[in-house]
Amino acid sequence: MDTVHAGNDVLFVLVGAILVLAMHAGFAFLELGTVRKKNQVNALVKILTDFAISTMAYFFIGYYFAYGKEFFVGADVLAQGHGYELVKFFFLLTFAAAIPAIISGGIAERARFYPQLVATALLVAFVYPLFEGMTWGRFGGFQHWLTSLFGHPFHDFAGSVVVHAMGGWLALTAVLLLGPRHGRYGRNGEVFAHPPSNIPFLALGAWILTVGWFGFNVMSAQQIGNISGLVAVNSLMAMAGGVLAALVVGRNDPGFLHNGPLAGLVAVCAGSDVMHPLGALATGAIAGVLFVWTFTLTQNRWKIDDVLGVWPLHGLCGAWGGIAAGIFGAKILGGVGGVSLWSQLIGTATGIVVALLGGLLVYGSIKSVVGMRLTQEQEYQGADLSIHKVSATPQYDD
Repeated sequence: MDTVHAGNDVLFVLVGAILVLAMHAGFAFLELGTVRKKNQVNALVKILTDFAISTMAYFFIGYYFAYGKEFFVGADVLAQGHGYELVKFFFLLTFAAAIPAIISGGIAERARFYPQLVATALLVAFVYPLFEGMTWGRFGGFQHWLTSLFGHPFHDFAGSVVVHAMGGWLALTAVLLLGPRHGRYGRNGEVFAHPPSNIPFLALGAWILTVGWFGFNVMSAQQIGNISGLVAVNSLMAMAGGVLAALVVGRNDPGFLHNGPLAGLVAVCAGSDVMHPLGALATGAIAGVLFVWTFTLTQNRWKIDDVLGVWPLHGLCGAWGGIAAGIFGAKILGGVGGVSLWSQLIGTATGIVVALLGGLLVYGSIKSVVGMRLTQEQEYQGADLSIHKVSATPQYDD
């Protein structure tokens, strides 16, 4: 029975890893559908290459940094327990690789290819595992300190802050250091729209992400004995809340609509195991409103050219999710309890600080040493032809 139980755990986590791996196709198609036609190939290439670089960085450095576990032993040792530690690494790798996938959408259409890959390696090897280790891994002093002060540690069940807020705030540093795309804003404050190139592909990306997210959240239990239907239904309710809120506030705009479920799911990750479904619905609905409002604000008033809106979607909705776990996870609001609002506030703020400092260090160094942007001519030509020497639809180029 112990062997069967161990095998079931391996299968459980492996299915989760495969579902989250599939989410990276969602990242690719969401970006492909949002960017202009001349940058579609680059969107696809970046996501796949970033995943491969992330695998190397996390296998050799990041996973050990976060958890103190490495793989430089015999295969017979690695295979013990049906290879559970290996599939756990695979599962957590798919989370780590989401960081550059998130950033990719913010810096699209004007970032150089190879400097971006260097940034991916550094972020997945060092910056992301630092906060991951503080929350889930070997650097337990942070959680012990919060518990001693407020009675409970920082609670982030599936990564609202550890993954999404980190990715969103890291992206913000890169977006600001890169500057806006040429032609996006006029000298007198004009805003020139660059509408999505393909709404069906954008929608496909959103659907792939939405479906995979149930592996992201539910399989964060990491053992089949800890599986919870509450996590699944809370994810569903937050998704629905995000869709409906984005539909209403976004005035039927399909771009906002299809980012609505993602906003809700980003926000519910942290507290999906402790909220009541009604709390999850409220969390997702607030996230949908937050995304639409802040996306419009950053693009039109603050002139921050975040192409996919990854800072509002992941950075701000992820931070809201960390805080929401402390609100709707409380028993007084129907939650399971075992959370402290103060711990959630401090934990969320700490994740943001780590992301900002790490992003400024990594992207600031790359900008000063080799540069981050395509030339104006390359950007005008498009990343597809400038970098990959092929367009998405060469049959229509003549």
